[in-house]
Amino acid sequence: MNQLMNNMTHVVVFGTFDKVHKGHQYLLNQAKQLGDTLTVVIARDSTVLKVKGKPCLLNQEERKHFISLEPSVDAAVLGNQDDPYLIIETLKPNIIALGYDQNVFVDNLKQILIDRGVDAQIVRIASYLPKLYKSSIINYDKNSHRNSK
Repeated sequence: MNQLMNNMTHVVVFGTFDKVHKGHQYLLNQAKQLGDTLTVVIARDSTVLKVKGKPCLLNQEERKHFISLEPSVDAAVLGNQDDPYLIIETLKPNIIALGYDQNVFVDNLKQILIDRGVDAQIVRIASYLPKLYKSSIINYDKNSHRNSK
């Protein structure tokens, strides 16, 4: 069984995933098609606050829980709040799938991977109706983990 796991392609996606919407689902489905297993790394609350300047609607454990319910997701884990690249060393993905508009922690990512001994391909996933399905423009139903559209 361990030999089988070594031959599998492991894909990793990073994000906040505060309220899952169709754009997120598209990203996850496209990422899953790139390999055999998909792990989603959820940004810590402290990281989101630092990067976005405001807290999420859901806390990190809630976001991790809801993203783990998505059919294409095999595992969901929390990122490292002190070193955002440490989780990559731990997971050792074959592919890192980035969202079309993902620009945090991606500058010099290829060189950072080389420096840390991680041989992973970086793939940018195209957008899915970004004028409709982008977290910053969607109105959320406060009682649901999914958007109300």
